[in-house]
Amino acid sequence: MTHKVKIGPVTIGGGAPLVLIAGPCVIESEAMVMNTAEALKKIALDAGIPLIFKSSYDKANRSSHSSFRGPGLQAGLRILQWVREEFSLPLISDVHTQEEIGPAAEVLDVLQIPAFLCRQSDFIMQVARAGRPVNVKKGQFMAPWDMKNVVEKIRHAGNQNVLITERGASFGYNNLVADMRALPIMRGFGVPVVFDGTHSVQLPGGQGTSSGGQREFVPYLTRAAVAAGVDGIFLEVHPSPDEALSDGPNMLALKDLPDLLSQVMEIDAVVRINKEH
Repeated sequence: MTHKVKIGPVTIGGGAPLVLIAGPCVIESEAMVMNTAEALKKIALDAGIPLIFKSSYDKANRSSHSSFRGPGLQAGLRILQWVREEFSLPLISDVHTQEEIGPAAEVLDVLQIPAFLCRQSDFIMQVARAGRPVNVKKGQFMAPWDMKNVVEKIRHAGNQNVLITERGASFGYNNLVADMRALPIMRGFGVPVVFDGTHSVQLPGGQGTSSGGQREFVPYLTRAAVAAGVDGIFLEVHPSPDEALSDGPNMLALKDLPDLLSQVMEIDAVVRINKEH
């Protein structure tokens, strides 16, 4: 059984219901984020799944210097705070530098360590000491069993509230593969494991100055991960992915989310019945 992690009103792990982490990749505008959060809250309520809202105030790992990065720390956190106040949703977003940790911890319910930073020990331990639950995105270059060392760093810093999110592993150039074996391996560390169904279909740098993606495969991988028994699913969604300013090719269209949630909730119910027997 995995450790239960409390995130605002949401509990993840330890036999708690499947959790959805969702939102647009990056804050493109206040209106877009507020409208998407409102739609997501209704979709999640209809599906009967707890929701944690995700959007980035800064995308610090873009392929090109000219890529859109978001509104920045102060403006982005202010918009995310409005999401919480308006819709009573817990919040998660990436932190990239030690200077961001304090301000982000004042607003966010979960601090997320990006995949490319999951081996940076000093940074990880400072994030852990901020007093918020920590979600670590597993690096594309990491074997699942190597993530145990990352979990132990966070625990050593005095924080037991840690999640791991699987987002695929490098498979040659500009390609990722999602290995379902990673999910039970990492749950074996006693921490909740989340599957990122949208970044797992990303083609990193696949368009030269930006990443490509194969969003048509998001439902297949997400259903498979829920069947494997994950504690949560992470899906970046957008009202019009083809017009998105970041990660459009791998983001799920908002209109396609209700059907996918209906499917995964049915799968999750079967998995839980089998666990009880």
